[in-house]
Amino acid sequence: MTMKQVEVTLLGQVYMLGCPEGGEALLASAVASVDREMTSIRDSGKVKARERIAVLAALNVAYQLAERPAASAVAAPDATLGEGGVDLDELLRRVDAALGDDGHLL
Repeated sequence: MTMKQVEVTLLGQVYMLGCPEGGEALLASAVASVDREMTSIRDSGKVKARERIAVLAALNVAYQLAERPAASAVAAPDATLGEGGVDLDELLRRVDAALGDDGHLL
């Protein structure tokens, strides 16, 4: 599969990403979703560090995807459980607690 380099912007910063030929529209849609999440988190004023904003946005997008029923999947008995029986609400609380108020990942 042929890959091409595509320039994208997330939260005002430019990144070069690899993208399979013909996948540009899907990548643009994914970038737009992540950028919306990052912008929303930044604009809330509660989080300042770019790395923490990125982690929280990634978790929000992953959570939204986990909430969508797969076309061939059977509905889970507990809506808060993601793929593999992971409690996504608890995971989000644990990540947020681990990051704390300082906004630093490490």
